Amino acid sequence: MAAPGARSCSLSGLLPAQTSLEYALLDAVTQEEKNSLVYQYLQKVDGWEQDLSVPEFPEGLEWLNTEESISVYKDLCGKVVVLDFFTYCCINCIHLLPDLHALEHTYSDKDGLLIVGVHSAKFPNEKVLDNVKSAILRYNITHPVVNDADASLWQELEVSCWPTLIILGPRGNMLFSLIGEGHREKLLLYTSIALKYYKDRGQIRDNKIGIKLYKDSLPPSPLLFPGKVTVDHVSNRLVIADTGHHRILVVWRNGQIQYSIGGPNPGRKDGMFSESTFNSPQGVAIMDNIIYVADTENHLIRKIDLEAETVSTVAGIGIQGTDKEGGAKGEEQPISSPWDVVFGRSGSEVQRDDILWIAMAGTHQIWAFLLDCGRLPKKNELKKGTCLRFAGSGNEENRNNSYPHKAGFSQPSGLSLASEDPWSCLFVADSESSTVRTVSLKDGAVKHLVGGERDPMNLFAFGDVDGLGINAKLQHPLGVTWDKKRNLLYVADSYNHKIKVVDPKTKNCTTLAGTGDASNVIGSSFTNSTFNEPGGLCIGGNGQLLYVADTNNHQIKVMDLETKTVSVLPVFRSESATVDGPFLAEKQKTLPRLPKSAPGIRLSPVAASPGQTLQFKLRLDLPSGTKLTEGAPSCWFLSAEGNEWLLQGQVPSGEIESISSQPTISLQIPGDCLSLEAVLSISVFLYYCSADSSACMMKGVLFSQPLQITDTQQDYIPPVELKYIF
Repeated sequence: MAAPGARSCSLSGLLPAQTSLEYALLDAVTQEEKNSLVYQYLQKVDGWEQDLSVPEFPEGLEWLNTEESISVYKDLCGKVVVLDFFTYCCINCIHLLPDLHALEHTYSDKDGLLIVGVHSAKFPNEKVLDNVKSAILRYNITHPVVNDADASLWQELEVSCWPTLIILGPRGNMLFSLIGEGHREKLLLYTSIALKYYKDRGQIRDNKIGIKLYKDSLPPSPLLFPGKVTVDHVSNRLVIADTGHHRILVVWRNGQIQYSIGGPNPGRKDGMFSESTFNSPQGVAIMDNIIYVADTENHLIRKIDLEAETVSTVAGIGIQGTDKEGGAKGEEQPISSPWDVVFGRSGSEVQRDDILWIAMAGTHQIWAFLLDCGRLPKKNELKKGTCLRFAGSGNEENRNNSYPHKAGFSQPSGLSLASEDPWSCLFVADSESSTVRTVSLKDGAVKHLVGGERDPMNLFAFGDVDGLGINAKLQHPLGVTWDKKRNLLYVADSYNHKIKVVDPKTKNCTTLAGTGDASNVIGSSFTNSTFNEPGGLCIGGNGQLLYVADTNNHQIKVMDLETKTVSVLPVFRSESATVDGPFLAEKQKTLPRLPKSAPGIRLSPVAASPGQTLQFKLRLDLPSGTKLTEGAPSCWFLSAEGNEWLLQGQVPSGEIESISSQPTISLQIPGDCLSLEAVLSISVFLYYCSADSSACMMKGVLFSQPLQITDTQQDYIPPVELKYIF
């Protein structure tokens, strides 16, 4: 069935009618009033002379979680469809997934509802199908997903924000759009009334869509995206956060599984091992047969008792908290995305591990959970079970300060303790600032160790550089572990795919293992072995072994610090020895494509002679109330269609890290010019979000610069300003 003629195929066509509806909903008091308003809206939209029709999915796209490709006007005819335009790195998109899961649990395709994820890549490497597959596994996405790598549908509809939801009627007719996160109530309201409205008219079909989950096609793997690993120094057992399987493994030193707790599906249930569940657990710490777990996506701290074989909750209430102070009893205290845990000692007279330190990534802080009555630096005596903030204001910053509450972190994701003098500190892998920091156990002072830069607001000072202190550069480190035997700190430099080592006395940071390639090579030495986004690590074997959670290779790697060799821990049950799960292909690097709606600006011609350098100064302004999206490097790149010789030896692309300090682009005219005229294209992408980060936007602009090559040498060519207000 062909798509009907549409009077428009962009979201702007919905705007007037839906805006009126949403204003009316603000005044509605009862649920009946809201239902009636939406029903009346649908009568109006459904009565339009022509449908506002969504374009058909382009042919040749790659589909996941389906038996075959899906057609809007064949397979989805008779369904209410929710299109989720997302990109897997976007935190707002991740926050939306529970809303979609809730909708899927309420209605199925047999009820007439289907969700389709339209993956519209923000970064070039997100276009690679293997990376999208990885995200589908990590986030437990079970509805169909199409990899619209060139954002064709995004551009046709003039979508501009991640995430964007578009709700379709049974004829492929657009009914509603929801931009950003935080619209669960509207999503459920709009879809439920749409189903009722079209069922009343006999237009809903109960046929099933051929779902074939990608995860069901994978070979059995003992580990799936393991996030963290730790060692029980009494028994030499390992505890592994098997994050993708939503479980905790306790394994012997040879890799044989002793306990498997939770999984394979996410959940939140305490009780015996056989019934307990977790949701993407990360940090783990073990002492005296008790394991504490950072149950990240449940926003909980869990306690595993290996002797009683039970799981209980000791902190968190199971929903994301916004409290940045704390102080309540653990099970009454809301917390947000705990990412790592480590034992420590309070200032009490009895020297024992009576504190559980928590890397609270969701609020950018370091928290403490009191395992017994005790005292924190600059704090009064605290009761057992208290859970509270220790360091970090809650602002996302790279701010060091002698006063712990005035310091700022940026998604702290790894912790390790050096309790002995002269260190007496917590080491913190502060992932989004790409730094390693220290927190004093004596007075709480937060100090810089390596990485980042001095400006506390600059969270883009990342790289891959060995060096001293601030001259060293890391990229999104997720794990740290202290080597007490050698007085060294090991760092999982995750996005550089390396393991680095830091001497805290000299602040010297050097590469210990990994080539920087995201692959899975077990080489003859540290330097020629490779990793893929390692997330955690720990010291074991009496200081001889370094265990690494090689997350995207689905393995625990074992580095022998004496022989300098690397091996894979063969995780297995006693009755089977399945080892070495799947690993991801290397990421491809391609340039993004400008949105269809991107304006084109033709500049005045510039004359230049061979060998001269032209400079282009970006002068871009964002809309009021918006900011560049943190962690999403905006970019520029050059092209010269038909005159590619112009770009030989040039720097063809770069990042835009700050609106207040925009780059200058240089182009040197080649000595040998193949034409006297050419047009240089300068494409600019900006990724920005609203001040409350509820929605992310991608905008582009194309500057065309005609060039006239002349033999007449000019003394000075003024810089060309590339001005545009988004």
